[in-house]
Amino acid sequence: MPPEPPTRARRSVGSLVAAVLGLALFAYTVRQTGFEEVVEGFRRVGAAFIVILALAGLRLAARAWGWVLCTDRPHDLRLRDTFPALVSGDALGNLTPLGLFVSEATKAALVRHRVTLMGALAGIAVENLFYTVSVAVVIAGGTLALVTMFELPAALRVVSLGASAVMLAFIVVALALASGRYRPLTRIATWLERLALAPGALVRRTGKLRRLEEQVYTFVRRHPSVPLPVMLLEFAYHGAGVAEVYLTVALIADAVGPTLLTAFLLESVNRFINVAFKFVPLRLGVDEAGSGLLAQVLGLGSAVGVTLAVVRKARVLVWTGVGVALLASRGLRPAELYEARAD
Repeated sequence: MPPEPPTRARRSVGSLVAAVLGLALFAYTVRQTGFEEVVEGFRRVGAAFIVILALAGLRLAARAWGWVLCTDRPHDLRLRDTFPALVSGDALGNLTPLGLFVSEATKAALVRHRVTLMGALAGIAVENLFYTVSVAVVIAGGTLALVTMFELPAALRVVSLGASAVMLAFIVVALALASGRYRPLTRIATWLERLALAPGALVRRTGKLRRLEEQVYTFVRRHPSVPLPVMLLEFAYHGAGVAEVYLTVALIADAVGPTLLTAFLLESVNRFINVAFKFVPLRLGVDEAGSGLLAQVLGLGSAVGVTLAVVRKARVLVWTGVGVALLASRGLRPAELYEARAD
């Protein structure tokens, strides 16, 4: 067997380090909060965990439907095609650090019987563009509300303001790309090629990259009626997340119950953690520490935040298991996934 490429080996080491540090942070956070309190809070959720799972399923369905709307006509994609593909791709993304590329390639590979690979990748990219805008709005709104309505430690205030600034920049960049005037990836590839720095694989695929960018960044101009329903679906995704947080906190909190504002703030910090710590498998430890800190600031108590994160982790694990089962039933071959990534 040939030796593992250095870049892949370094990535594996980085994945292991991230997982170990995340596990250590998880153990420390639970210990500081109190293991018994977390277990008791989880026990209070009880059968309502089924409702939490259903809300998570609705969120996935909203994005899967958005993917259908973001795919250029004519196509044969349906919700019953994109939903299992999205669940399967997200399962790989949750289990592997920096798994975004594998996740998106898996989604495209699983719908190749309904649409061309280029069409699938373009639809995924367009939907991700809308999703990025919605996430940036939620994070920016949440951090600004947190800074203006609550007394925060100086460090947390700086982080919140910084996150708001970054998210607002994301919105500006996404809107600029959606205008169809810019082709950043193609320009970078062409620049590297002129300097003889571009890898051969990139040079061979510059034409495909150019066509993909053209298809993605001109989508809004070619389909002006699509952005509104897709954005409604994206915000429905976040709305279901707020409902999930509200229900979970209502079940596990002792004295102080949740409000829609606190549920929104807890959901917005979860979105930020998902973006900033994508390289940590399942956001292990980071989600618990972040949610515990914010819940304490909001007057709910750190135990509520940590337990919320643990319940959320259990929900993710269940849907990850569903995704792995769907992958197994589909029989996606490694060669098929490699082909999707290579194309």
